[in-house]
Amino acid sequence: MYNDSDRIIEFPALKQAQEALDEKRKGLAAVFAEAGPEYDMSKVKSLSGDSTAKVEEIRKMNEEIVERKKKVDELLIVGRAAAASKQDEEAAERGDGAKGGGREPEHKGGRRPGLGESFAESQAFKGYKPGSGVGPSAHLDISLKTLMETPVGWDSEDVRTGRLELMPMRPSVHVASYFPSTTTGMSAVVYMEETTYTNASAETFEANQADSQGAYPESALALTERQEPVRKIATFLPVTDEQFEDEPRAKGYVENRLPFMIQQRLDSQLLVGNGTAPNLRGTENVVGINTQALGVDSIPDAIYKAARKIRDTGFAEPSVCFIAPSKWEGVRLLKTADGQYIWGHPSMVGPFTIWGIPVVETTAVTATKAVLGDYTNFAELAMRRGIDVQVSNSHSDYFVKGKLAIRADMRCAALHYRPLAFATVTGL
Repeated sequence: MYNDSDRIIEFPALKQAQEALDEKRKGLAAVFAEAGPEYDMSKVKSLSGDSTAKVEEIRKMNEEIVERKKKVDELLIVGRAAAASKQDEEAAERGDGAKGGGREPEHKGGRRPGLGESFAESQAFKGYKPGSGVGPSAHLDISLKTLMETPVGWDSEDVRTGRLELMPMRPSVHVASYFPSTTTGMSAVVYMEETTYTNASAETFEANQADSQGAYPESALALTERQEPVRKIATFLPVTDEQFEDEPRAKGYVENRLPFMIQQRLDSQLLVGNGTAPNLRGTENVVGINTQALGVDSIPDAIYKAARKIRDTGFAEPSVCFIAPSKWEGVRLLKTADGQYIWGHPSMVGPFTIWGIPVVETTAVTATKAVLGDYTNFAELAMRRGIDVQVSNSHSDYFVKGKLAIRADMRCAALHYRPLAFATVTGL
């Protein structure tokens, strides 16, 4: 069947190859579904043998998928070529240009025919009928003594494709998406924290006449007011009037790029901000969080110990672990003595976890640290105002110089309600 929009002609071999590829992909997906999020090979019943044998079988399945994909790609090339050929045939039937555009080929041996030969062999001459007065036109590709060419003639006009390739940057709203977001109408978020909790509850005797027994043990509670000020993250970009007037897409580009800069900075502040005005206070600098030094431990062991401290002292469950890609690489490539990947086969799909905790690779975290905690229940991003973009020519001498100042900013506060619900692993 000919598909004019896709420019591909489908045929039985292509359809069979695509169906076979889809079937193999479903088979591999079923194996990973059996293994579960922990990729436990003992749960896989569709494959036989021990874990090593099953991993080897998965590798073979992945290789077969790659080979079948190559076959489909080859057949797609054939389908496109067939579609292009059919287009040429249809164009010739419609009379809007035969293949080759009516050009006559060069003579054998590479010699170009002269003007007389070209005319005699052209469609214009061969198709002319005496008495009719007219005949078909033809293009005569002849050599001129004075050649008008690009270097000394009319240079070609090149038009941009429309693609804009941006510089490689850390994705924004990567860290912030793990902070529950709320709104505030204040200049600071104020809350109460229980800072004293003394539970003296104990078994007590019945009071006697001597009153030497029966006294109730005294417990203690105390609350402390805490607050996190709302901070502003801002930037501006100078742009000339002509830039916006002469390039229609420039305004949209700038108005999208500036908020990206703000969001990117926010991600960094949420993890490493030092809390000194005008900085937000990021997780790494919250007073009272748990710390775990790497020491002689492996990274997985140190992260587990940090998570255990969160459970023991913060009575919380870590919801995410932030780690630099360069450090997660060492974990991801850990192997057993016989060469089996501990953290899953290279063909493994889906999100990464460590000890059941979702892992987020980001350069926003300090490269020598891993940060984890119960962000779902004990962290908050309070928004005083979302990102605002404004344009003005009133800055400095911009009005008389025909320049615009485009600014973007946001105001927010970062809160960590229970410090012991968070931890850092140091010395990575």
